[in-house]
Amino acid sequence: MTGGTGGIGRAIADAFSEAGADVVATAATEKELQAARETASDVVFRLLDVRDTQGVRDFVTGFDSLDVVVNCAGVIRRGEELDADVFAQVVDINLTGSMRVCEAAAPLLERSQGSIINIASMLSIFGGGLVPGYSASKGGIAQLTKSLAIAYAPRGIRVNAIAPGWIATPLTQALQDDPARSGPILSRTAMGRWGTPQDLHGLALFLASPHAAFMTGTVIPVDGGYSIT
Repeated sequence: MTGGTGGIGRAIADAFSEAGADVVATAATEKELQAARETASDVVFRLLDVRDTQGVRDFVTGFDSLDVVVNCAGVIRRGEELDADVFAQVVDINLTGSMRVCEAAAPLLERSQGSIINIASMLSIFGGGLVPGYSASKGGIAQLTKSLAIAYAPRGIRVNAIAPGWIATPLTQALQDDPARSGPILSRTAMGRWGTPQDLHGLALFLASPHAAFMTGTVIPVDGGYSIT
């Protein structure tokens, strides 16, 4: 899985590992890689820049087999994404990076009749005035999921996405710490709390399992009811 050293990605990587899967999770930087390797885990951590098309292809073709791909690599640059260059960088990592991984992994997934799980967001549905690049990329993830589900179905590959709501991770720490921003989030969330990365475990494992054999092209919110209020 990509982006598997912290937050949501790490939680999903650990969930698959605890379920008995052999998991390889990627880090974007050497610092992230070393920090992840210092933790007790059966997950194997590797370095990968999802902006590097050939690097992604070389990384994926290094596997003998592949059953599940989880695309979780992502960045957010609050307040900076109104700059077109920053916008492009965010989209390149979050959206185009996911496409690069899907393209490279498809032959191995076809062989195993495997599946892809993309990580979308509530901002796949709503706009974000401070994060137009992140919002556009996550909206794109939803449409990429649906489009690749159609394209890959004849090859036996399922493609689904999880759309987390407001999850307590380092990525959202600034929002958690600001009562003026966290208050409206919690008041709109029907369950009245921030989600945890572990709240995504069950759905990720389900989507990768035979129990979801007739599911493809779905974008499923895990948001404590935020999107229905």
